[in-house]
Amino acid sequence: MPDEAPQVGLKSDRRLAMLEATIKQHQYRRDALLEILHTAQELYGYLDKDLLLHVSKLLHLPPSHVYGVATFYNLFKLRKPGTHVVTVCMGTACYVKGAENIVSAIEREFNIKPGETTSDGKLSLFVTRCIGACAMAPNAIVDGEIVGKATADAALEKVKTVLEGEMAEAR
Repeated sequence: MPDEAPQVGLKSDRRLAMLEATIKQHQYRRDALLEILHTAQELYGYLDKDLLLHVSKLLHLPPSHVYGVATFYNLFKLRKPGTHVVTVCMGTACYVKGAENIVSAIEREFNIKPGETTSDGKLSLFVTRCIGACAMAPNAIVDGEIVGKATADAALEKVKTVLEGEMAEAR
């Protein structure tokens, strides 16, 4: 089928071969777009324009449709995230219990807004709707590790520990 689709600005490497194998496994079905985008993000870390265009061509979908799906779901990242990622849950339980204070503290401390990465590329801040851990609200996720019943101070401490650990490894 569309195996010969041009690679819109993508380097041919192992990740691309794995993505194309996934698309082929789904038989180039348009209704598999979500699963394919999840695989693409797992392989590349984020979904840039060239990657979205490549998926669009292979599935014979308008680029606007693929981009629309990628931007609708907040789990997809369209820009390369920082080395370390903080995601704060803003679901109802977390919001009511002060998640907004955690976001504000991180914004102040690292001079970034949700969806941004620090200028040195070390830290990205994201917010999400709900992580499904409402009993531990409010929740922050630092490099994949949940900080439950988080306070602004606890979240900041965890982020600083992760960043300091990276600096120690660099020495």
